[in-house]
Amino acid sequence: MRVYLFQYGIANGIANREPTMTNPSTKDELEGNLHDLKGTVKEKAGKVLNDPDLESEGQAEKIAGKIQKKVGQVEKVLGQ
Repeated sequence: MRVYLFQYGIANGIANREPTMTNPSTKDELEGNLHDLKGTVKEKAGKVLNDPDLESEGQAEKIAGKIQKKVGQVEKVLGQ
């Protein structure tokens, strides 16, 4: 099925599109998701390795990611 979707994408020009500029709000949401994911990984690694500093760093990064994601959503609603 993956091959079919890949071929379908190329046939419709999806793979050959020029890069597009993203809105700042969309960028904030994407970066927020990335920080949230990184924070989750750090938090879990801290638990596995029994490293409270790494675990708390992961928790802080998750919170920062969620805030950044919300900022992007608010900007999108306000049209900025």
